[in-house]
Amino acid sequence: MPLSVPHVLVVDDDPDVALLVKTLLERRAGCTVEVAADGITAIERAVASQPDVVVTDIEMPGLNGLELVEQLREKIPGVPIIVMTAHVSVDYAVSALRAQADEFLTKPLDNARLIETVKRLAIEGRGRRSAQRTPETVLAIGAHPDDVEIGAGGILAAHAHAGDNITILTMSRGDRGGNANDRQGESLAAAELLGARLFLKDLIDTEISSGGATVRLIEEVVQEVQPTIVYTHSGHDRHQDHRAVSEATIVATRKIGTVACYQSPSATIDYRPTRFIRIEQFLDEKLELLKCYESQVLSRDYLAPDFVTATARYWTRFGGGTAVEPLEVVRESSELARTREHLRQES
Repeated sequence: MPLSVPHVLVVDDDPDVALLVKTLLERRAGCTVEVAADGITAIERAVASQPDVVVTDIEMPGLNGLELVEQLREKIPGVPIIVMTAHVSVDYAVSALRAQADEFLTKPLDNARLIETVKRLAIEGRGRRSAQRTPETVLAIGAHPDDVEIGAGGILAAHAHAGDNITILTMSRGDRGGNANDRQGESLAAAELLGARLFLKDLIDTEISSGGATVRLIEEVVQEVQPTIVYTHSGHDRHQDHRAVSEATIVATRKIGTVACYQSPSATIDYRPTRFIRIEQFLDEKLELLKCYESQVLSRDYLAPDFVTATARYWTRFGGGTAVEPLEVVRESSELARTREHLRQES
């Protein structure tokens, strides 16, 4: 699995400096960058977006850079922080180290050193945070091949980068929508890209029931996998198979602490998500997953990259960033809430 793009929060009250650093990191380091003009805003954005690296100035009105470092250490203990200043002094350097900054850079910035430092700290920080957490066991359930990748492909890619264990359970081979053998091969290819285990069942496409047989099939996989997080269809969906799988999943996973429902292209206007997971760093990987379903791409408009991207962009009105996948939460323990914190970690 390739490394995800580092996400950097730049904090500087000088808009020219902030723009310079942002442009440099985006164009020459391949980072995604957001900017905050003061310490209070920086804390809010850092908690929301969980950046891989924070780059902050010291001299700022209100909460200064060193105070910001101390607060970030409390709220996001593992995040690497680079402190930069135009005031070169031993006192500043010592204060930065005491505040537990990872690096101290002086202005005017050495561009090459900044880029190298950000890349290095992003990798180190992800490693530290991965070591501090117990991997989740994720079960994604869909009625047909490609359902889970359409609804939660970015979230699953994030789980993969975080080192979580992923299983995909597909209840039918989708023979009403194409050749079952082709779709089986496509499902295996997508699962391989994710590093996921695949269970592909043989329920009849368009005739899936929400009753005992479907519940038992899901219960068997739940018993074997022991998931901590389950993703499935929403009941607010025009497709009868999607509704049936949603109902059966909610029954079969009744002992699982976290269950959430992704959006399908056939979701109705009653689909009302309450969690909005940013996936901008994993959108390209989601598109690669969907490319695996070659037999469907030409006949299904909703698999087109611009359609997928537009859908992810729409939900940013609620979740921020540039790409979001929405979730209806059926029930939630702490695991789903922590998912956003680990979106940008790699395995």
